[in-house]
Amino acid sequence: MRSIAHPGTPDSQRLFASPVRTRTLDGFLSSGQTLLRAVTEFAEAIGAKSGAFRLNGGAFASFSYVMPALSKSPDHAVYFSDTFYVDGRVMLETASVTYGQRDGRPWLHCHAVWVEPSGRRHGGHLLPDQVVVAEPIQISGVAIDGAAFTVCPDVETNFSLFLPIASSEAQPSESEAPRAYALRVAPNEDLCTVLETFCQAHQIQHATILGGVGSTVGAIFQDGRVVEPFVTELLIRSGQIIRDDQGQPRAEIDISIVDYKGGLTEGRLAKGGNPILVTAELVLCSSTAG
Repeated sequence: MRSIAHPGTPDSQRLFASPVRTRTLDGFLSSGQTLLRAVTEFAEAIGAKSGAFRLNGGAFASFSYVMPALSKSPDHAVYFSDTFYVDGRVMLETASVTYGQRDGRPWLHCHAVWVEPSGRRHGGHLLPDQVVVAEPIQISGVAIDGAAFTVCPDVETNFSLFLPIASSEAQPSESEAPRAYALRVAPNEDLCTVLETFCQAHQIQHATILGGVGSTVGAIFQDGRVVEPFVTELLIRSGQIIRDDQGQPRAEIDISIVDYKGGLTEGRLAKGGNPILVTAELVLCSSTAG
């Protein structure tokens, strides 16, 4: 399996998990404001400080984004491109959002797929305080209580990244059902394997992935296709952990992934070939537990 060497010291903990309660939400983001402000207003209306969301449809104006890129400095193994700007109305296909707190204020991490006025279909990392919602965008997913995704410095990668941090609210008990967990996966952990192992350890028979923002060292799909450029960013379009015929957990994760050369690729991840590049953030909701 491929791997990435970051400049800092790896934490011995490779999966960060906080049990949470979830509240399902569904609605629309208002137009005429930045993506960050629109999501924040929606979340604040239901008293949510953190969550994992899916965006669909609608459009943006004043559109700007960055791409994954090679690093120009030894301070980081990989980095972001310069900012790209698109004139005109950009139609959103889908996006995955991690919503939480940075320095005590709302912040979000969003990877998206969109169609530009030229007809080009593309993907990347949206700049949430710069892109403006031009047409109402559907938002769905879960707000979480008991923990919040919080931007923290990461000594391994030298980035500041979302980490699920337990809040002062009462934590959910093990007897509560359905159970849910806010997760962050560290570099060089295979995404499918780490989620399957987590479900096995917690006796989770079936789980749904909500949100899903991250990056992998290239990608290998179940059908054999390979994304060779190793610097990527992805969003999880849909994902679940089920039990196979032998009763073992199996991750089925469908993604859209953009690489640093500009390629946009989609498919189902193969187990054992997709190590995390920098991070992966998601909420795992268990529907049954054995």
